[in-house]
Amino acid sequence: MTKFSTVIAAFLLSATSAAALAAEVPATIDAKNCKAEYPKASLINEEQGDVKMAFLVGADGNVVDSKLEKSSGFKNLDKAAMKALSACKFKPGTKDGAVAQTWAKVDYSWKL
Repeated sequence: MTKFSTVIAAFLLSATSAAALAAEVPATIDAKNCKAEYPKASLINEEQGDVKMAFLVGADGNVVDSKLEKSSGFKNLDKAAMKALSACKFKPGTKDGAVAQTWAKVDYSWKL
């Protein structure tokens, strides 16, 4: 290997390492410990569907902001999922290896 190719290889290796350290790891939720209650009206009407949501989670694991990304098709199911999961505790995400505020995507399925 020539001196020039050794320098290029070292540069590429350090650039790859820097990119890995700069990665953002999103917050996560323990779904089995965080359940939404099926809305009574939705049970009566036999409503089912999948809700896609995003939560901005602070460094303390609490939800700072939330948004509905895809509706289940039923307003009651969407509201119940957003309300219940917004109250859940998340494991905070990281940026550059340090705990930080990050967005987490959560899908919730309503099934009878």
